[in-house]
Amino acid sequence: MDVRYINPFIASVKNVFKTMLATEVTVSKPIIKGQGEASADVSAVIGLSGDATGCVVLSFPMHTAVTVASKFAGVQMTATHEDFSDALGELANMVAGHAKAGLEGLNLNISLPTVVIGREHLVSQSKLAPRLALPCDSTLGRFCVEVVMVADKKRHEAAGVPAAVGAGA
Repeated sequence: MDVRYINPFIASVKNVFKTMLATEVTVSKPIIKGQGEASADVSAVIGLSGDATGCVVLSFPMHTAVTVASKFAGVQMTATHEDFSDALGELANMVAGHAKAGLEGLNLNISLPTVVIGREHLVSQSKLAPRLALPCDSTLGRFCVEVVMVADKKRHEAAGVPAAVGAGA
């Protein structure tokens, strides 16, 4: 696995949480997430396309999601607050956007965020590659950043970029 493609996500989540939430994040050792492992109550999902396809998922227990969204928005929220999903989706968008800027040699597009809310739900994975989970700790609570990218081999060969692009590829 090429750390050049994982480190931008680690740096991004630390930067976004520090600047937008005044919170330090400690990222633990990455782990491969198995198929069918439900671990979150709220997930903000951003799709990736272009030289690689995949997704970035910010997964939270409900308490952490409410705390993070409230701090980000500057108002006390619950999961039913009209801006709850938007706040978490925007954080995921910022993490993906900052990471995209650090992924040199890759031309990527990011999708609009999708936020899934439901106790211990499952965000389906690609059959082509597993997701790499980056466990994160902060004073706002524990959460996880999950990343998978699969390279477009034809584009990479033409550009001279290695075809194995980061997590699980």
